[in-house]
Amino acid sequence: MSIAWDLLACPACRGELAPGPVCHACGRTYAEEAGVIRLRLPAAARIEAVRAFYEQAPFPGYPPNSSLAWLRARGDRSSFARRLDHAIAGDARIVEVGCGTGQMSLYLAKADRMVIGADLTMASLRLGAAAARRFGLEQVRFVETDLHQPGLRKAAFDVVVCSGVLHHTPDPRRAFGQIVELARPGGMVVVGLYNAVARIPLRLRRAVARLSGYRWIPFDPVLRERGGEPERRQAWLRDQYMHPEEHRHTHGEVLRWFAEHDVDYVRAFPSALLDDPSEDLFEPCGDAWAPEAWLAQLGWMASLGQEGGLFVMIGRRASAIDARPPARGSDVPSPAPALVGEEELR
Repeated sequence: MSIAWDLLACPACRGELAPGPVCHACGRTYAEEAGVIRLRLPAAARIEAVRAFYEQAPFPGYPPNSSLAWLRARGDRSSFARRLDHAIAGDARIVEVGCGTGQMSLYLAKADRMVIGADLTMASLRLGAAAARRFGLEQVRFVETDLHQPGLRKAAFDVVVCSGVLHHTPDPRRAFGQIVELARPGGMVVVGLYNAVARIPLRLRRAVARLSGYRWIPFDPVLRERGGEPERRQAWLRDQYMHPEEHRHTHGEVLRWFAEHDVDYVRAFPSALLDDPSEDLFEPCGDAWAPEAWLAQLGWMASLGQEGGLFVMIGRRASAIDARPPARGSDVPSPAPALVGEEELR
């Protein structure tokens, strides 16, 4: 599939790749297995521990007899999903870093978009690649790689999505700098993280769960919903309550990351404004007043705390001399054909 090679790079030297896959610069040869391009180098012990964790229980799974219609209907139920899809141009180049089993990548694979789903875990990527074949989606490719040594070309993507991932890395701030480099100048960066305030309800539930040996977990709507799907229930339980690496962040902290890496703040989802009528995720909110953001985050304990407290920050990489012409409409994104529960649709 021609979509992949001009968006990928050798993780060892960042040289160009040719089908094989082989690096033009250093000659290193990689593999392709089950529809997944394998561009992962050995990583530090803490990163390998996270990879091994997801190899045991890929997250999220696909229910039996899942279809493209099921995936799109599921995505359309999410306000965030619909808004993100509408904000992205119909011919954009998109990378989802930490795609898990690829549900978000598949959901965004519409119109003339080119989508790369990248993740550490082959067990998850195999599920995503198999679903892409089953759904007939040829414009999405899956890549096994590590965001610290990514097999992805710098400044190649109109939109970089990384949701529910950075807070599971040893140094989320440094990892954020790695994903920003993937966006073209003027491109969009969409990052989802556990919010330090909104995560409090789940942390309380986790304390009870640990005391009971995970036999009793009160007030978790996702576990209740998945009572009849033991594999998907276990995947949520492990991801939310047993993960070996977890960090939590505030709106103001991520704003500082944006400033450090020349990313212009656009908005948060949910909004960090107490009164924000706009539904366009790529429209600048025009304000980032800290007291208002703190009040909003307190409110997120009720709205986001039920499912884990994941919030999204959106920014635009500062403009510079672009390496290639932008995709039509990607400087000022226009509505395209129409992501799900941010942590869920990965």
